[in-house]
Amino acid sequence: MPTDPSDAMFSLDGSDPQHLLVDRGDLAPEDLQQIDRLMKAMGGLRAVERRISAASQKYMQLKETDMRALHFLVTCANTGTVCTPGMLARFLEISTASTTKLLDRLEAGGHLTRSSHPTDRRAVRLQVRDETRRAARASVGRHHAARFGPAARLSADERETVIRFLDETARAMSDSLDSADPEPV
Repeated sequence: MPTDPSDAMFSLDGSDPQHLLVDRGDLAPEDLQQIDRLMKAMGGLRAVERRISAASQKYMQLKETDMRALHFLVTCANTGTVCTPGMLARFLEISTASTTKLLDRLEAGGHLTRSSHPTDRRAVRLQVRDETRRAARASVGRHHAARFGPAARLSADERETVIRFLDETARAMSDSLDSADPEPV
């Protein structure tokens, strides 16, 4: 019976049937099936995160980069960090010109304010407006807070295993992105 392609999206056999990308080594079939389930679960999480992002962008009528900028500004406010345009540009990995356009758009939309830096008169302080903070909390914040329960229900050892897995996965994928030139198909 043929496999449903949506079920096979994250399986090794669905993405690498000729074993060109992943060496299965000495892994037992049940280990490979469990890894496939793990990859499918990660894909499911990414899909939900995309839905949350799209819903939040629609709710707040903003673009993805705008939402990331506001999230950063909220985090800065929550941690007592004075945010400057340069800090925001580095976080978003965008040019200063793009940052200026972004800030102009967010300020015109009533989402942030620019004021004098409290200790550096040459710098500008960016702050998210209270109305925007409340809207972000009601949309994306509420959804992301739902992650706390499943994490809290894990034991300390289980959380360490998940942390190690996610850190190693991110590092391996970043290394792959940084070091590989795509081969022609």
